Amino acid sequence: MKGFVIKTLINAAAIWVAAWIVAGITLTGDDWQHKTLTVVAVALVFGVVNWLIKPVVQLFSLPLFILTLGLFTFVVNALMLWLTSWASDKLDLDFHVDGFWSALFGALIISLVSWGLSLALDDD
Repeated sequence: MKGFVIKTLINAAAIWVAAWIVAGITLTGDDWQHKTLTVVAVALVFGVVNWLIKPVVQLFSLPLFILTLGLFTFVVNALMLWLTSWASDKLDLDFHVDGFWSALFGALIISLVSWGLSLALDDD
């Protein structure tokens, strides 16, 4: 349970950084408390999307992973962020990704920030 909470908070921080850096990713709200709750909810949605849908997409796109020597991972991560944006819109969360390129850059930033924070907060 502790690992789930930490991973969700790491994803929330990474999503917040991506929304701050990438112009096509918007995180709106009246005040910082509302934005904080929104980004934690989006991190939960992002975690569910990555847990349920990403393995299926990776399985069906396995030839593309092999052909591109793994670079297709960036495209799959961008699609998962875009899907998170769509699901967030359906859940009335104030988070939106404008297009594929914003999703691609956002997914790259989220991957780097979450990787760095995971290294910094590792128990070992």
